[in-house]
Amino acid sequence: MSCPVLELAHQLIKCPSLSPDDAGCQQIMIDRLRPLGFTIEPMPFGDTLNFWAWHGEGPTLVFAGHTDVVPVGNLADWQHPPFEPTLSDGMLYGRGAADMKGSLAAMIVAAERFVTQYPHHHGRLAFLITSDEEAVAANGTVKVVDALMARRERLDYCLVGEPSSHLRLGDIVKNGRRGSLTATVTIQGIQGHVAYPHLADNPVHKAMPALNELVGIEWDQGNAFFPPTTMQIANIHAGTGSNNVIPGDLQVQFNFRFSTELTESQIRAQVEALLERHHLDYHIEWWLSGQPFLTPSGALVEAVINAVEHYQDITPRLETTGGTSDGRFIARTGAQVVELGPLNATIHKKNECVSAADLQLLSRIYQRIMERLVL
Repeated sequence: MSCPVLELAHQLIKCPSLSPDDAGCQQIMIDRLRPLGFTIEPMPFGDTLNFWAWHGEGPTLVFAGHTDVVPVGNLADWQHPPFEPTLSDGMLYGRGAADMKGSLAAMIVAAERFVTQYPHHHGRLAFLITSDEEAVAANGTVKVVDALMARRERLDYCLVGEPSSHLRLGDIVKNGRRGSLTATVTIQGIQGHVAYPHLADNPVHKAMPALNELVGIEWDQGNAFFPPTTMQIANIHAGTGSNNVIPGDLQVQFNFRFSTELTESQIRAQVEALLERHHLDYHIEWWLSGQPFLTPSGALVEAVINAVEHYQDITPRLETTGGTSDGRFIARTGAQVVELGPLNATIHKKNECVSAADLQLLSRIYQRIMERLVL
């Protein structure tokens, strides 16, 4: 194989880096960056390997990504073994090919070309790499960002290599993400025999009117950058498994994906007021996994659009849809943050794959962004 991007992608995919195990991926990347003159700072936290690397000084462009991948599921469902990268009909198969070892390979090779061609570039080119994005995301980018902010590191621009594209490479760029807030509510009742309901208090029956009202709420109408806030019940459980026992409690879990039209505190207050109004005996636990963030038009967005237009002859659409990403942590630094990566059609699926030609093109796009911002 004579393509540097594909060669590196193969090396990374071979590492069975099930989150949060890095399985050697980061050392492969470090071994490519160090000869270029990058300063490498390992930043491990708990069970997670991370590293921060930089070259040059001044306004800083960070390329961020993760080496960990999700479980592969049933191996029999895979056309090719998930950790044996296979090139077939122009597609590179393997777990992490699209999410996001292909992007990591494209970043590193772009940096090699850029630094070799412009060794004395103005500005600073940096990498923020973690192995804890696909799981709890507790000891990865969030901890690295905390450490960088504590020592007042400068982060001006950040490109996250998440697979953002839909039908064609570069057709969608994420310039923000919705916030994510989860509630776990336990509603108390009194357990009893179904034949003697007057001696019990069924929490399922009590909760139904409140839950029905909750799912019918229009939280907002979104705005020019974000779709409307959504709420979805994800889990609900009650009962012992017997058909003749009234349950003693009901547990419901629901998640909000919210726009900048709402705050976490507003959502919490509205939900708790609803539960109080229905006179429920409840306990609620909240978990905020990310605030919404938005990068409006500016130097980074313009550089990304320019690079895509140059190589693809299309103007990418800016979107904030989808799940959360580590961009939510990096945005806290005040940096402009966007996500640009390959097609997301097969991520987290069996037979995950990415176009080999797209990875090579993505690396060129990344290099042009470097040239626009830190040359």
